[in-house]
Parts: sequence; structure tokens; C-alpha cells
Amino acid sequence: MKNLAWLNGSICDISEAKVPLEDRGFFFGDGVYEVIKIYNGKPFYLFPHLKRLQNSTSAIEIDLPYTIEEIEKNIADLIEKSECQNGYIYMQITRGCAERDHLPPADIKPSMIMYVREFDAPASVLDNFKPASCITLPDERWLHCNIKSVNLLPNILARKKAAKAGAVEAILYRPGGVVTEGTRTNIFAVIDGKVRTHPESNLILSGITRSIVIDIMRKQKISFLEEAIHVEELKHASEVWTASSGIEIHPISIIDGRTVSEDIPGPVCRHLIEEFQKIIKGECYNG
Repeated sequence: MKNLAWLNGSICDISEAKVPLEDRGFFFGDGVYEVIKIYNGKPFYLFPHLKRLQNSTSAIEIDLPYTIEEIEKNIADLIEKSECQNGYIYMQITRGCAERDHLPPADIKPSMIMYVREFDAPASVLDNFKPASCITLPDERWLHCNIKSVNLLPNILARKKAAKAGAVEAILYRPGGVVTEGTRTNIFAVIDGKVRTHPESNLILSGITRSIVIDIMRKQKISFLEEAIHVEELKHASEVWTASSGIEIHPISIIDGRTVSEDIPGPVCRHLIEEFQKIIKGECYNG
């Protein structure tokens, strides 16, 4: 595979891609991003990702520098020229370059970058399951988590705390104990026989994989609620799993040192993983 980047309309080797010092993404984190998986040479659920990118830029009043159709074409071109089969594409749009000032000039031009990274074709978690643990931490992020902002410092600090505790993820909760999401994942739990996950709001990022999981449950009539979970309720959950584009669907076996269940993955999570793999293989609609 060729390590290529796309920068404001031009493709080059990733080592040659340079962003100006005065880019507001560097100074202020004034930008948004998307990460899109690539399976078998094709972007996975591309349109929902681009729609969310559009929503994020609109929410922080950045005009997309290209149309959705142009971005889609540039993504296809970058994947083809990089010869990537399995990997991901990272996209970032910032407000642009200007002299450092909190107030951007009215005529500033947005900047857009993309690059592709490759990984080995993923094995199903069912074939290579390793016990995964989480810790719970207060959610110290801002109140616009629905925007996929490049401002991720609270997420990074929480993830570092999780790693120090030997955990793969931190499950975050707001004052009062309401679970929102993980540092990079959405959280699902089976409580009293029903799957629950936090409803869409400004407190969570509406993950693409989250949407796929909900769509599978809806089509297969699996009982679920988009309803907030209290952190104490996780102690009584029979199944817990995380969902994101990066790790797909992953069952959690331990939370704060307590075993969730001896049966990991549980029956609901196992079924969802199997159905998700069908989508990846093209056996079902994949966006």
C-alpha cells in the first residue's frame, strides 16, 4: 500500500503533507473530523459519515470547502491511488489559517485534509475474543459531544486513566450518575432483559456503529430502549458492550473490577457481532 494524503485538493506522500503553522486546528482545536473504515477497498457506511461531518461543520459554523459529492469522489480517488484494501481514512476540516486571534477573520478559508492507513483484515471478535475490562469515570467533557470536534483532551486523559488501571476503555458518567458513553465508544447494556443505550443528545456522539446496532435490533425485533443508564445499573447488567467504527462491537467482561458475566460474549452481543460481520462482508446493506 502507498501511504498517501490528500491536502486541499492535492494528493501527495503522507510524509510530504504539511499544514501551515497558523492553522486554527493547531492553535485552537478549531475543527472537526471523521474516521471511516475501509473494508475490501471500499469505505464503510460512507454517506452517514459524510452526513455527520456536514452536521459537525454546520454546528460550529464552518462552511464545507467541497460538496458532499466532491468529497465522496476525492475519497474514492485517494483509496484507489493508495491501493488500500483494509484500513481507515481520517478526515479533518479546520476553520483555516489566519493570524492567531480567538475571533477568526470573516474571509477565512477552511482547510481540509485526509489520509489513509492500512491494517490487516480484521478477525471476528468471536474467533479471537480476549476479556476486556472498563472503569467508570466522571464525564468532564464539554456539552456539545454530538459535534465530532478535534478537542479531545478530556477523552485522552480518561483513556490514560483507564490504561493505567489495565482497562481498555473508560465508561463516562455525568453528575447524578447518568452514563453517557466511552472515551471513543458508545455503550450498550442488557438490563432486566432489555438492551439500553443513551439516547441521541448533545451529551453523546451519535456513532455510526451505534446506528447500525440499533438498526439490526429494530429489524430483528430485539427489545431495546434508547434510555439513559445509571452507573449503578451497570452492576446488574447481564451484558455490556462497546461500539465504534474503530473496534466495531466488543463485549466487556469486567467493569470496575466486577465480572459482568461468565458468558462472554453474551447471547445478544454475540448475535449482533454475527450480523455486523454479515454487513461487512456485503451480505447486507452497508450504507
